Amino acid sequence: MKPKRIVITGGPGSGKTVVIEHLEALGQTCMPEISRSVINEARKNGINQLFLTDPLLFSQKLLEGRLAQFKEGENYKGPHLFYDRGMPDVTAYMDFIGSHYTFDFEKPCFDHKYDIVFLMPAWEKIYITDNERYETFEQAQLIQNHLHDGYKKYGYEVIEVPFDTIENRAQFILNNTKHF
Repeated sequence: MKPKRIVITGGPGSGKTVVIEHLEALGQTCMPEISRSVINEARKNGINQLFLTDPLLFSQKLLEGRLAQFKEGENYKGPHLFYDRGMPDVTAYMDFIGSHYTFDFEKPCFDHKYDIVFLMPAWEKIYITDNERYETFEQAQLIQNHLHDGYKKYGYEVIEVPFDTIENRAQFILNNTKHF
């Protein structure tokens, strides 16, 4: 039995990572977000903001990492496999900054499909910035719109997760995975 591949995405500071951490605490298997590791690796090499300095290189590294996660998921035997962001996030962020990219960035998004996509909306009440999250709340809302449109472009139905407690948001996701 192949697992249902479930993406949880959203703009910066939408609460997706804490919901994923809660799902893991409930025993769900989750593939982690890889952006922070790419950012930190670039900083070790003297590049403070690789996404702003070389968006194509940053995006290529993210796409490679997310494709590797997807392929790693082929060996998983459980009923659900959650992803903290998916491959279409890469082109959505590139669309957000107005960066041009080749079809090589889109091909994996068309060829390797997830089963369910949940979008965590921008939530001003919980939004904070840090060393890796430098966007304003208004930019986070724009990113959310690009994520929604980006996943739709690749043929996904996007399910928006309502504002609520971490526990209730995780339960909403679990409840809605039963329908697919």
